[in-house]
Amino acid sequence: MEDIAQLNEEYGRLLAKQQFTTPALDYSILEGHLPFLNHISEIGNSGITVFDFHKKQHVFTSHNYTNLFGYDLEEASEKGIEYFDSKIHPEDHIRLIKNGITILEFYFGLPKAVRKDYKLINEYRVQNHAAKYIRVIEQHQVLELDSDGNLWLALSVMDIAPNQDAGSKFSSQVINFRNGEIILLSDIRTKPVKQILSERELSILNLVKDGLLSKEISGLLSISVHTVNTHRQRILEKLNVSNTVEAINYARNLGLLS
Repeated sequence: MEDIAQLNEEYGRLLAKQQFTTPALDYSILEGHLPFLNHISEIGNSGITVFDFHKKQHVFTSHNYTNLFGYDLEEASEKGIEYFDSKIHPEDHIRLIKNGITILEFYFGLPKAVRKDYKLINEYRVQNHAAKYIRVIEQHQVLELDSDGNLWLALSVMDIAPNQDAGSKFSSQVINFRNGEIILLSDIRTKPVKQILSERELSILNLVKDGLLSKEISGLLSISVHTVNTHRQRILEKLNVSNTVEAINYARNLGLLS
């Protein structure tokens, strides 16, 4: 079994890449969300938590975690993340940390404008009040970014899974709820990022980064201006950005540009 401590260290290093300006964080925004979160926890009968990436702790947990999953909320408040982690099946715990690393890398590579468009869904096992493992479905999404585009508040919605078959496997996927695109985390891990853009598109984006206009790129590569502009449009579409500045920043974050 892989070392959880090492995985947590890697996860922590990724979190440390985010630099928050503490005085700029307006926690009245969180307070404004709480009435709605309490309402949906009651109406939807779901367990709701909010994780603060700045404080690195849960800053909200719905009261029905006790009835639904048998959690001791007083102990959870005292122990924090350690308590929640202790309820997860050891095998699934490792998978969840790996997913956390993968999804952070994925988010950090996204343009800030679309970071709130994605949802991570995990199905795994937790221990209930009877010390029995039950299957749950947990959905994670960004609730709030800070003014610099950092992941600040993350919303979790956890439900008892309809499928309680003990033989069912751990599962994960990422959904873009703006366009319905489904992304498997295994694809995020294994697909080389340079496959996102063709070699020609990479060449053109590098030249755009260096300040060349389409006409200059046309002459340098011996292709028509129309072809250059077509490539530039496809680059924007593939990277899901609205302009070349965003495309350059996104591609640089993914390590695509020289």
